[in-house]
Amino acid sequence: MFELHPKLAADTHHLGKFGLSEVLLMNDSTWPWVILVPAVPDIREIYELSKIQRIRLLESSSILSKGMMDVFRGDKMNVAALGNMVPQLHLHHIVRFENDPAWPAPVWGKQAPVPYTDEALEKMREKLRPVLEKLV
Repeated sequence: MFELHPKLAADTHHLGKFGLSEVLLMNDSTWPWVILVPAVPDIREIYELSKIQRIRLLESSSILSKGMMDVFRGDKMNVAALGNMVPQLHLHHIVRFENDPAWPAPVWGKQAPVPYTDEALEKMREKLRPVLEKLV
Protein backbone atom coordinates (compact mmCIF):
# COMPACT_ATOMS: atom_id res chain seq x y z
CA MET A 1 0.00 0.00 0.00
CA PHE A 2 1.30 3.46 -0.94
CA GLU A 3 2.18 5.88 1.87
CA LEU A 4 3.62 9.34 1.43
CA HIS A 5 7.04 9.78 3.06
CA PRO A 6 6.68 11.74 6.34
CA LYS A 7 9.23 14.40 5.28
CA LEU A 8 7.26 15.14 2.11
CA ALA A 9 4.04 15.29 4.11
CA ALA A 10 5.61 17.68 6.65
CA ASP A 11 7.11 20.07 4.09
CA THR A 12 4.18 20.37 1.67
CA HIS A 13 0.50 21.01 1.15
CA HIS A 14 -1.41 18.14 -0.45
CA LEU A 15 -3.14 19.27 -3.64
CA GLY A 16 -4.73 15.91 -4.43
CA LYS A 17 -4.22 12.77 -6.46
CA PHE A 18 -4.22 13.38 -10.20
CA GLY A 19 -3.53 10.54 -12.58
CA LEU A 20 -0.70 8.35 -11.33
CA SER A 21 0.61 10.80 -8.76
CA GLU A 22 -0.03 12.48 -5.47
CA VAL A 23 0.55 16.18 -6.11
CA LEU A 24 2.14 18.36 -3.46
CA LEU A 25 2.88 22.07 -3.17
CA MET A 26 6.14 22.83 -1.38
CA ASN A 27 5.37 25.08 1.57
CA ASP A 28 7.71 27.80 0.32
CA SER A 29 5.97 30.67 -1.42
CA THR A 30 9.24 32.01 -2.80
CA TRP A 31 8.88 29.84 -5.90
CA PRO A 32 6.01 28.07 -7.63
CA TRP A 33 7.11 24.56 -6.60
CA VAL A 34 5.05 21.43 -7.18
CA ILE A 35 6.07 17.84 -6.51
CA LEU A 36 4.74 14.73 -8.25
CA VAL A 37 4.93 11.53 -6.20
CA PRO A 38 3.92 8.41 -8.13
CA ALA A 39 1.43 6.60 -5.89
CA VAL A 40 3.30 3.32 -6.22
CA PRO A 41 4.62 1.62 -3.07
CA ASP A 42 8.33 1.09 -2.44
CA ILE A 43 9.68 2.94 -5.49
CA ARG A 44 12.90 4.94 -5.26
CA GLU A 45 13.89 5.39 -8.90
CA ILE A 46 12.07 6.09 -12.16
CA TYR A 47 13.40 2.88 -13.75
CA GLU A 48 11.61 0.84 -11.05
CA LEU A 49 8.24 1.91 -12.42
CA SER A 50 6.55 -0.19 -15.08
CA LYS A 51 6.82 1.07 -18.65
CA ILE A 52 3.24 2.36 -18.57
CA GLN A 53 3.87 4.11 -15.22
CA ARG A 54 7.05 5.73 -16.60
CA ILE A 55 5.15 7.01 -19.62
CA ARG A 56 2.36 8.39 -17.41
CA LEU A 57 4.87 10.06 -15.07
CA LEU A 58 6.77 11.69 -17.93
CA GLU A 59 3.53 12.84 -19.57
CA SER A 60 2.25 14.28 -16.28
CA SER A 61 5.60 15.97 -15.66
CA SER A 62 5.51 17.54 -19.12
CA ILE A 63 1.90 18.70 -18.73
CA LEU A 64 2.68 20.12 -15.29
CA SER A 65 5.85 21.85 -16.50
CA LYS A 66 4.16 23.52 -19.47
CA GLY A 67 1.11 24.45 -17.42
CA MET A 68 3.19 26.00 -14.64
CA MET A 69 5.25 27.99 -17.14
CA ASP A 70 2.07 29.21 -18.84
CA VAL A 71 0.56 30.28 -15.51
CA PHE A 72 3.63 31.83 -13.89
CA ARG A 73 5.57 33.02 -16.96
CA GLY A 74 8.93 31.91 -15.59
CA ASP A 75 12.32 32.10 -17.23
CA LYS A 76 13.19 28.42 -16.63
CA MET A 77 11.49 25.26 -15.41
CA ASN A 78 13.64 23.11 -13.14
CA VAL A 79 12.60 19.44 -12.89
CA ALA A 80 14.55 17.17 -10.58
CA ALA A 81 14.32 13.74 -8.97
CA LEU A 82 17.14 13.86 -6.43
CA GLY A 83 16.05 11.68 -3.53
CA ASN A 84 19.09 12.33 -1.36
CA MET A 85 17.02 13.44 1.65
CA VAL A 86 13.79 11.56 0.86
CA PRO A 87 14.27 8.15 -0.77
CA GLN A 88 10.68 7.90 -2.07
CA LEU A 89 10.51 8.73 -5.78
CA HIS A 90 9.31 12.29 -6.27
CA LEU A 91 9.80 14.89 -9.01
CA HIS A 92 10.25 18.55 -8.15
CA HIS A 93 8.88 21.12 -10.61
CA ILE A 94 10.14 24.61 -9.79
CA VAL A 95 9.46 27.71 -11.86
CA ARG A 96 12.57 29.89 -11.83
CA PHE A 97 12.96 33.58 -12.52
CA GLU A 98 16.17 35.39 -13.38
CA ASN A 99 15.44 37.78 -10.50
CA ASP A 100 14.62 35.13 -7.88
CA PRO A 101 16.70 34.98 -4.65
CA ALA A 102 18.72 31.93 -5.74
CA TRP A 103 19.19 32.53 -9.47
CA PRO A 104 21.08 30.89 -11.15
CA ALA A 105 21.97 28.48 -8.31
CA PRO A 106 19.69 25.69 -7.05
CA VAL A 107 16.91 26.74 -4.67
CA TRP A 108 17.87 24.28 -1.92
CA GLY A 109 19.45 25.84 1.16
CA LYS A 110 19.56 29.35 -0.29
CA GLN A 111 17.18 30.87 2.25
CA ALA A 112 14.66 29.81 4.88
CA PRO A 113 11.31 28.74 3.39
CA VAL A 114 8.56 31.37 3.33
CA PRO A 115 5.40 29.42 4.29
CA TYR A 116 2.14 30.10 2.51
CA THR A 117 -0.54 32.11 4.26
CA ASP A 118 -4.01 30.58 4.09
CA GLU A 119 -5.05 33.18 1.52
CA ALA A 120 -1.94 32.69 -0.66
CA LEU A 121 -2.36 28.92 -0.48
CA GLU A 122 -5.94 29.14 -1.70
CA LYS A 123 -4.90 31.44 -4.58
CA MET A 124 -2.16 28.99 -5.57
CA ARG A 125 -4.60 26.07 -5.51
CA GLU A 126 -6.93 28.02 -7.82
CA LYS A 127 -4.12 28.88 -10.24
CA LEU A 128 -2.93 25.27 -10.40
CA ARG A 129 -6.30 23.48 -10.50
CA PRO A 130 -6.81 23.66 -14.31
CA VAL A 131 -3.25 22.36 -14.87
CA LEU A 132 -3.56 19.52 -12.36
CA GLU A 133 -6.83 18.30 -13.83
CA LYS A 134 -4.97 17.49 -17.07
CA LEU A 135 -2.48 15.09 -15.42
CA VAL A 136 -2.57 11.42 -16.43
